[in-house]
Amino acid sequence: MSDNQTYTGSCFCGAVEIEVTGEPIAMGYCHCDSCRHWSASPLNAYTIWRPGAFKVTKGLDNIGTYNKTELSYRKWCKYCGGHLYAEMPSLGIIDVFASVLPSFPFMPRAHVNYQEAVLHMKDGLPKFKDFPAESGGSGETMPE
Repeated sequence: MSDNQTYTGSCFCGAVEIEVTGEPIAMGYCHCDSCRHWSASPLNAYTIWRPGAFKVTKGLDNIGTYNKTELSYRKWCKYCGGHLYAEMPSLGIIDVFASVLPSFPFMPRAHVNYQEAVLHMKDGLPKFKDFPAESGGSGETMPE
């Protein structure tokens, strides 16, 4: 990865296209109940970006929004239902789901919300009970 490398992605049908530039702030796996339900998966692979590194390049009018809480505004394609990203304005970040960026070299660095895990993974990565301390969490880790 380089500071000016651009990666593109789209929803399932291609009606919405996005791009990110540079390197994400963080990337890893989230095991919280909300992410698991939203992704219909036992965990969600995330890449976290600053808003200036992200843009919608096609289909802005095709994006729907759902927010269960004020923390996260989840975005999806109105045509195919494909999930795209989540804006977190109070934190000043955007979570682009790793699967939306097929050419991005996803290298997870941690698991977050591991206390809610339904799929336990033995991969040697830190397993945070909630979030790292620098992200507002307890910083407490759990065993694999």
